[in-house]
Amino acid sequence: MCEKTEHAEETRLAVLSVIVEDRGEAASVNGLLSEYGAYIVGRMGIPYRTKGVSVISVVLDAPLGTINALTGKLGKLPGVSAKSLFSRY
Repeated sequence: MCEKTEHAEETRLAVLSVIVEDRGEAASVNGLLSEYGAYIVGRMGIPYRTKGVSVISVVLDAPLGTINALTGKLGKLPGVSAKSLFSRY
């Protein structure tokens, strides 16, 4: 489980974009997002039924390594694509 640490580690603001093409992976995606929930500022999910995919945007305030770890874990799931965009601060 990923828990927010108490010491003052520099964090970054980021938007994580996730496209889920395999609905069978929804539980795995939600499980990972819950695991990193302490870092999530907000989340929006849109089911795009015409294309048969779901699009999820997640705003994170977390250490760089934490954001990269979550992005990598999501991207390794079959039928799931994930990319992060970072603020300068």
